[in-house]
This record gives sequence, C-alpha cells and structure tokens, in this order.
Amino acid sequence: MKPSAPIYILGGSQTDFARNWARQGLGLFDMFAETLREAVSNAGVEPAMIEVGHVGNFVGELFAGQGLIGGFFGHVFPELATLPTSRHEAACASGSIAIMSAMRDIEAGHYDVACVLGLELMRNVDGKTGAQYLGAAAWQGREATDCDFPWPFLFDRITREYDHRHGINSEHLNSIAKINFSNARSNSRAQTRQWEFPEGAFSCDDALNPVIEGRVRKQDCGQITDGAACIILASEAAAREHAARQGMKLADIPRIKGWGHHSAPILLEQKLAASAGQPLIFPHAHATMIDAIHRAGFRRVAELDGLETHDCFSVTEYMAIDHSGLTAPGESWKAIEEGRITRDGDFPINPSGGLIGLGHPVGATGVRMVLDCARQVTGAAGGYQIPKAENMLTFNVGGSTTTCASFVVGVG
Repeated sequence: MKPSAPIYILGGSQTDFARNWARQGLGLFDMFAETLREAVSNAGVEPAMIEVGHVGNFVGELFAGQGLIGGFFGHVFPELATLPTSRHEAACASGSIAIMSAMRDIEAGHYDVACVLGLELMRNVDGKTGAQYLGAAAWQGREATDCDFPWPFLFDRITREYDHRHGINSEHLNSIAKINFSNARSNSRAQTRQWEFPEGAFSCDDALNPVIEGRVRKQDCGQITDGAACIILASEAAAREHAARQGMKLADIPRIKGWGHHSAPILLEQKLAASAGQPLIFPHAHATMIDAIHRAGFRRVAELDGLETHDCFSVTEYMAIDHSGLTAPGESWKAIEEGRITRDGDFPINPSGGLIGLGHPVGATGVRMVLDCARQVTGAAGGYQIPKAENMLTFNVGGSTTTCASFVVGVG
C-alpha cells in the first residue's frame, strides 16, 4: 500500500455546537459564512489563495430547503465568486468524503489550497420530523419501517448482534456515554458542556435513563445539533510557503498522514449476514481504520495517541474499539474497564466529547473530527487537550456503517 502524499492542515474553525441558529433568526448561509470567515482568519491565508471548495452536507434540502450550497462561497468573499466547488453526501460521513475529494484535487496537482466546509442545520424542526429526515440514510421502505426513530432501532439491532456473537454488558455502554459527556464539559464548543445529570442517569434505570429502542437508552444517543466546521488544506509546496510567511517550521504544521475509505450495502441486515460467523461484525470498518494506519506508516492502532470516533450511539464507539484493533474482537469492554479510553488513559477516545457530548451536525462531523485531531497534535485543544499527542486517528460512519472513513492526523 502506497503511503499518502502529504496534505497539510493550515487551520480551521468550528461553531459553538450549543447554538440554536433558527432561534436566533439565522439560517444555513449565516452558519456557512461565519465558519468560512473564521477558518480563513485562523489559517492565516487570504481568501484569494483558496483555489477549490468542497462542501459536506447530508440533508440541506430537507431541513433547510437548500441545495447547491457551494454557491455560498462567492457571497462570503468576492474573491471566491468563480471558485470551483462541489458538494458531497455520504450521510454522517459527508464531511469526510468532502475532505477526501479535496485531497484528491491536491494530490493530482490541480490545486494547492483547498477549503473543506461541513455543515448541517437540524434543530429547526421537531424531533419526529428530524428523525424522519435523518432516516433518508436507511433504505426507505425496506428497513426500519416499524418504528418512530429509525437510527435507535437500527443501532439496537447492532447491539443485539454484539450480544449474540460475544455478549455485551449495558454497563459498558453506559460508561462510554458517561465518559463522553464528562469530556464535553471541558470543551467550550460542546453542545452539552453545561448539562447536569442526576445520580443514576448513566444506568439502566428506566426513569433516569429511558429506553428509546430496545437496549438503546437516552444517554446512549448522539445529539441533534446545528453546526459547521471548516479546514484549509494545502499541498506540501503551499504549506512550505505558508510556514515561511508565518515564521514556522513545516514539521510544526499538522498534516493528514493516512486515510481509509470503504463502503458496504445500505441494508444493515445484508451487512450482518455478510459477516455471519466472523469475529468482527463489520470487517469493512476494520479495514478502513487499518488502511489509514498503514498508509500513515504505522503498524497498529496502539502506536497512535488517541481516537476521535463516531459515537452516534454508544455501541458505535464500542464497535470502533475492537474494530480498530485496540482489543480483540468482542473485547471492547476490557479497554473500558481498564480506563484506557478516558482522557488520562493510554489511548483516549473522544477527548472532545464526541457526538454524544460535543454534538453531531451530520455534514460537519467528519471535518470536525479532523480539525479536533489537528488541534490535539499541535497542543491547541484547550481544556480537552490530551498529553503528548503527536498522531491521532478519526473514524467516521455514514448510515449503518454503509460508508466508513478514517484519517490519521499528525505532526513531524
């Protein structure tokens, strides 16, 4: 496998995920414009230096009645009025696919500086309507047809599959949720940073932690979130020039060292049938992270310093633990019980708070993960900084692992 060409991250921005933009009388363009301006400022580039734009967004047409979002660039900066742009949709992995597309542009030599912006407006409708819109990433009329909330229903099915193959203890899922909400308290951009929980909220008490579907409880669920994230990517030549202008060393600029990308059939039951009798429930998810790790020049996940992973539900993070190779298949619980995944453990997972604690604006999540990892490896994560982080892994999922994407972000 060929190593990845170096793609540098000059800077970026993320909105405050606690904001409800509709209540403020603001819409998708306002979110886009604010995020782009802050990213350009943070990266220390002039708008005219951006040569191509990529947008990650899942369901702008449903939540906001808005498509063709790439047309917003020129309304924010006149210099970008003729910028080539495109939009990418892969459900909750839309932002990651936008990043990969920008990387391909740079690797091909077509452009040297690319802007990737992921965003989603989701809190402007009621919960049942939002669940219906988000259900577009399942096969309509073929799965999750007898429930009000498609994704809790489908991820309960994954929990039951874990239980069938290996056994699974709900207390370990409760621990994942508790850790991520706790991490979010230290993140000034987290949706839940000021939330308070009564004693017993992270238990199987039906009153304090109600059942949503099957074994999926309220605290297991990622948040419905408004938000955006943006990164400015550059080729090695452009990054070298940028470093010289900023009085920096090229080695101090974070870069994407490796990537992985696999997709699978949209139906969850077909994915589960394909792996029947195997230790790993989603072999393609494992392959995605291993590809990223190997392309970055590492042999195994434990050589990295932590993981920003998809936890749309706590079982999704549980899956990422053993599918990354941190534990043997079915033994994710060991990393939880041993304290390895806490922020002061030997392999922190979701120091940002993840989708459960930080929030999950669908089209932004993949971009936000890469930005958070870039902050970690440059010591710029603030209150949720983990010690001595040099290389971090992301794992982003669209649908019921229909699309899986992973990046290694590091310095040096």
